[in-house]
Amino acid sequence: MANILLVEDDRKTAGFIKSGLAEEGFSVHHATDGQTGLDRALEDAFDAAIVDIMLPVLDGLDLVEQLRSAGSTLPILFLSGRKTVEDRLSGFRAGGDDYLVKPFSFAELVARLLALLRRSQPASEQSPLTVADLELDLLARKVFRGGQEIELQHREFSLLTYLLRHRGRVISKMMILEQVWGYDFDPQTNVVEACICRLRDKIDSGKGQRLIHTVRGVGYVLDDKR
Repeated sequence: MANILLVEDDRKTAGFIKSGLAEEGFSVHHATDGQTGLDRALEDAFDAAIVDIMLPVLDGLDLVEQLRSAGSTLPILFLSGRKTVEDRLSGFRAGGDDYLVKPFSFAELVARLLALLRRSQPASEQSPLTVADLELDLLARKVFRGGQEIELQHREFSLLTYLLRHRGRVISKMMILEQVWGYDFDPQTNVVEACICRLRDKIDSGKGQRLIHTVRGVGYVLDDKR
């Protein structure tokens, strides 16, 4: 599951992008002006950023130029209504990695974002995540247990990825909510329990060894040694 910074002042556009990316399994953090976006990008760890060019306080080009001057290598996809070749070149010269013109296809936005993430991942992150006979292929977005492919929904895939990356560690419900669903969910919601239940049905049901365990009152752990 990738953490994406979205810097977009148009709330309708931002809402459309946030909800769509959330359905695709991304965690999206939203800033409504360029200065706030720059501060978030410098202070927090993100996997990529989507930056509108026409922003209040600090425009997108200046935001990215300052980010690059600070040494950041964060992959950045520009969004803009400006569509001339010179406009696109300005975005690349400022330090952007890709440029998408509004209005855009959401499917193309996701495809370009995934391409940026693949290019920025070190070789170790591109390797399959495994425990026992469970294997998760990050690039192909496929999961296998005992060599048999298991179909997962986007959120289930993100949750399993998070558990695999922290295998053997007990992860609290709040940590899962923040990392897999983002910060906008009520901590009293049962979405984590429901998603864990579905994952168990698909990953552990009918298998000789259970991998997803509940630590009562604490959280969940994915491990083959319990």
